[in-house]
Amino acid sequence: MKKILFFILFLTSLTIFSQKNKTVFKDGEFLKFKITYGLINAGFASLKVEETVTNNESMHHVIGKGWTIGMTHFFFPVKDDYQTYISKKTSLPYRFIRKIREGSHTKNKEIFFNHKKQQAKVLDYKHDTEKLFTIEKEIQDMLSTLYYLRSLDLKTLKKEEAITVNMFLDNEIIKFKLIFKGRELIKTKFGKVKTLVFSPTVQEGRVFKENESVTLWITDDANKIPIKIKASILIGSLKAELVTYKGLANSFPIIF
Repeated sequence: MKKILFFILFLTSLTIFSQKNKTVFKDGEFLKFKITYGLINAGFASLKVEETVTNNESMHHVIGKGWTIGMTHFFFPVKDDYQTYISKKTSLPYRFIRKIREGSHTKNKEIFFNHKKQQAKVLDYKHDTEKLFTIEKEIQDMLSTLYYLRSLDLKTLKKEEAITVNMFLDNEIIKFKLIFKGRELIKTKFGKVKTLVFSPTVQEGRVFKENESVTLWITDDANKIPIKIKASILIGSLKAELVTYKGLANSFPIIF
């Protein structure tokens, strides 16, 4: 369960292929996903973009939430809170917050980025530690990766093309690989939607059945929002589907 919540908030990261589209998202955008385990409604996840000012600089404040409900919450309660502050001028993260409670597992971390010095200061409130790490130029965090890379043109993608994203998470730089599987028209609660399909490479054996056990669908339009995620795990499968959206920067083409 905790893995699919993580993927909802992250796996929509893509890569740079050409010129940025600055209007792909805006303050006020809100996305909500329903998560199911088999036939069981297990929980929800949401992504919200707000406007804020930090150090006299205008920023996007992105808030990602994940939570369980019903019997799933009774047996394995999850309450995740991910937040990032993204500079509107540079599209780079200034601050990243990760507060999660997944059963008995908890984390409470905050990262401050200094891109000029190529440093990231990590505050671990659970263990009362502060560490400084060297980072790459234009590094992203988990949530800023999604919004920065959503702003890019994906029209030149070729089937089976492998792409990689670099981000800073859990005190290290992670290279996350995705494979473009093609385009697909899928049925949703809103109607039929044209999508781009990706398969992220994940670690085999611990949770997932094989390296490409996760499939991600994003809308093939100017918004590029995640609309469906499916993961085959060692016991059964998890699925997340978009159930609510508002405040999109562009029209959402739906085929009825």
